[in-house]
Amino acid sequence: MTQKIRFTKMHGCGNDYIYINTMEQNIANPQAAAIAWSDRHKGIGSDGLVLIGASPVPEADYTMHIYNADGSEAMMCGNASRCIGKYLYERGLTDKTEIRLLTLSGVKILSLHIADGVVESVTVDMGEPALEDESQYMTSRGLRQGTFVSMGNPHFVIFTDDVDQVDKTGHALEHHPAFPQRCNIEFARVEADGSIRTRVWERGSGITMACGTGACATAVAAALTGKAGRKSQIVMDGGTLSIEWRESDNHVYMTGPATFVFDGEIELAKLQTT
Repeated sequence: MTQKIRFTKMHGCGNDYIYINTMEQNIANPQAAAIAWSDRHKGIGSDGLVLIGASPVPEADYTMHIYNADGSEAMMCGNASRCIGKYLYERGLTDKTEIRLLTLSGVKILSLHIADGVVESVTVDMGEPALEDESQYMTSRGLRQGTFVSMGNPHFVIFTDDVDQVDKTGHALEHHPAFPQRCNIEFARVEADGSIRTRVWERGSGITMACGTGACATAVAAALTGKAGRKSQIVMDGGTLSIEWRESDNHVYMTGPATFVFDGEIELAKLQTT
């Protein structure tokens, strides 16, 4: 009898993933699953696959492993971490309103904002940004001027009036020789109201509706270059995220929604033909 895998589809500002509770069922080949199931014509359709698990260390409550639509494993995803917080609480797996989530970028703290038993939004302590001398990424290396920020994964933020350039140049920039491990690319524009319109090319997934780490990187880059203060509203294709880069601890805090889409089952055997 063919094994069926139960999954939940969720999104954070349109950044959609397939979520599997590995405390109940195992995925032996998550890379192949991510490729097959993320296909928007032949699969479930998503930006990737997220595995929720029990933590092997006392410093965390749960784990997150995330695989992009191309099967590559990501270090961190802010939108996915918010969705995990909502999933764990509303599915009755925890009654904690502060959850310690172990990722490949370390332990992230999720603070759940709850009303009438529903997680309306989640604030994620994304930790300290890692900065590098942006001069190494200038035109001398074949790149236009931008700011490099790591939020546990690499981002290159370019401020421009034409954020839609990302559609044409995102793939080339992701694979530019300046980024030997590839890179997430953000094109951003500061609006008259002070918000920052941002479009994202995610490493391993392409254009996505939103990117939590990308929003954080954009806010940090805006503060570093004097285009904004330490609090920003980052307006992405799928919605808006509130970002604060606090002086008190140098951590970046991201607040935004998480949304259930649907639950379903898919045959595990389908992976064998991928």
